[in-house]
Amino acid sequence: MNKLSIIVLLILAIGLGTIVANISDFSQDTTFTTASAKPGKSFQVVGYLDTTQAMEYDAIKNPNYFAFHVKDKEGNVKKVEFAGAKPQDFERAESVTLTGAMENGTFKCSKILTKCPSKYNNDKAFEAQDQTYTAQSS
Repeated sequence: MNKLSIIVLLILAIGLGTIVANISDFSQDTTFTTASAKPGKSFQVVGYLDTTQAMEYDAIKNPNYFAFHVKDKEGNVKKVEFAGAKPQDFERAESVTLTGAMENGTFKCSKILTKCPSKYNNDKAFEAQDQTYTAQSS
């Protein structure tokens, strides 16, 4: 083998290793407990909107700030801040999948996936509609 072949193989191996490491980070949904243990690291958390607490959104004052509270599958409730507009019909979502990281006890969310209830409640052939919202880049 010549030197060029060895270098190409090393670059491919490093690239593949990086891809596998990044995919494994998002392979499982986690909880706020796990995200709190590793602040700054990005996780996906699945939960439900906590309707007992108020949402913060003022489209006139700051249209790219939306704050709300989510209860994860362990029952932990955390404040979530999203750097984007409030998703349409957000209150009606059956569940939310949040992508982001914990910072100072708050989950800073960069992406929201909402699972909306089906408009065909009586027809089992139709599944719920998923909608994804991504934060505005600064």
